[in-house]
Amino acid sequence: MGHEKQQIDVGGLNIRYLTAGDTELPLVLLHGVGDSAVDWSWVVSTLGTRHRVIAPDFPGSGDSAKPQREYSREFLTQFLADFLNTLEIQRAVLVGNSLGGLIALHYALSNPERVAGLVLVDSMGFSQLVNPALSNLTIPWYGELAIAWSKTPLGAKQRAWSRAALLFAHPSKVPSTWIAEQERLGLVPGFLEANLSILRSQVSVVGQRQIILDSLPQIQMPTLVVWGTNDYVLPNYQAQDAVKRLQQGHLALIPDCGHLPQVERPELFTDAVNHFLASVL
Repeated sequence: MGHEKQQIDVGGLNIRYLTAGDTELPLVLLHGVGDSAVDWSWVVSTLGTRHRVIAPDFPGSGDSAKPQREYSREFLTQFLADFLNTLEIQRAVLVGNSLGGLIALHYALSNPERVAGLVLVDSMGFSQLVNPALSNLTIPWYGELAIAWSKTPLGAKQRAWSRAALLFAHPSKVPSTWIAEQERLGLVPGFLEANLSILRSQVSVVGQRQIILDSLPQIQMPTLVVWGTNDYVLPNYQAQDAVKRLQQGHLALIPDCGHLPQVERPELFTDAVNHFLASVL
């Protein structure tokens, strides 16, 4: 079973999303900084055999519109609300990776009646600690210099492989289609600037800005925390700290895996998600 690419206008922004399956309660998949909905393409079809699955590109990312503006957490959370309203989705399970997890959490805290469950995949927001390879990009001018280099064909290749080394436990085994997408994104006008804005809104040179641990006891819906044991961006102890604070928290550690379990270990990822959803919904 494959997936389809769709376009939709959300608040005047042209938004691309992937979709598969057809059930009453959809799964909405949210990607991280510097990535796109393509990160979910290894699991969309499998999850779509049991659920309606929708994976948007955030504004500023992938093939969605990239307006020149500040890409704050508030803006992206409001985008999620507008996206769900535009698609007339009244209730959903939110599955968020990295930044997508943080946006899903903030939306769930503000709209608990519209979130049936949460799956937080190597999510931001659980500790100040983040890999310096990301936090250093927030230094004035350093990020701009990195953008200038990454806009060249050679720089785009280097950016893709540098991200692979950071995000995967085994960079040599990264799917070629993921590398190709990263190279392509580096050359898409406006993408690098928008994602630097997204990164700087969430991370400073000393680490993550938004620590949401103290709010986790307010999350009442069933929540699965999925984490790669070899995550070099956000260490896996952050997952265990989070689960302890959740009222209905469940933990799935994906062995021998980095920051993107849905790409690096898609079978284990979908097994964990399907088991969680079958047991709690």
